[in-house]
Amino acid sequence: MLEGTNSSSIVEGVQIGFGGGCHWCTEAVFSALHGVNQVQQGFICSSVPNDTYSEAVLLNFDEQQIDLSTLISVHLRTHASASQHSMRSKYRSAIYVEGDDLAKRCDKLVTELQNDFENPLITQVLRIVDFRLSSERYRNYYLSNPDKPFCRTYIEPKLEMMKRDFSFAIKTD
Repeated sequence: MLEGTNSSSIVEGVQIGFGGGCHWCTEAVFSALHGVNQVQQGFICSSVPNDTYSEAVLLNFDEQQIDLSTLISVHLRTHASASQHSMRSKYRSAIYVEGDDLAKRCDKLVTELQNDFENPLITQVLRIVDFRLSSERYRNYYLSNPDKPFCRTYIEPKLEMMKRDFSFAIKTD
């Protein structure tokens, strides 16, 4: 478990963070996947020059149920992973890890998955330095507010794409 994390419980599995878009969207996306045991929405910072907090999720997953390649592919396809837009400081495109082995695996997979994209990916593999949970009122936003305009406009299209392109990894319960 990441030291300094203000999460409430420890969950078994591999820990990884994903950031790139609104954490409400990212939380809903990864919560829909079989093998993802826990998704915590919040803010992650890395080391300089990425030491400001950026919206992200921290999750635990079981590699026996979902592979790292699928998680990274979902991540890259559910946010603007090849776009250097004006909101990048708030929405850093990153995969956050704690150890060297996981960092190397993620770097390799991002390089391999580049072939699926027309433009160069800007997603970085960064070290997790700290994670802060979002306010309780914003957690599980999609599950609590599926009919809100934000959810219908931004989250539902991502979930529909996942049902179409990643049906093998979607939770059925």
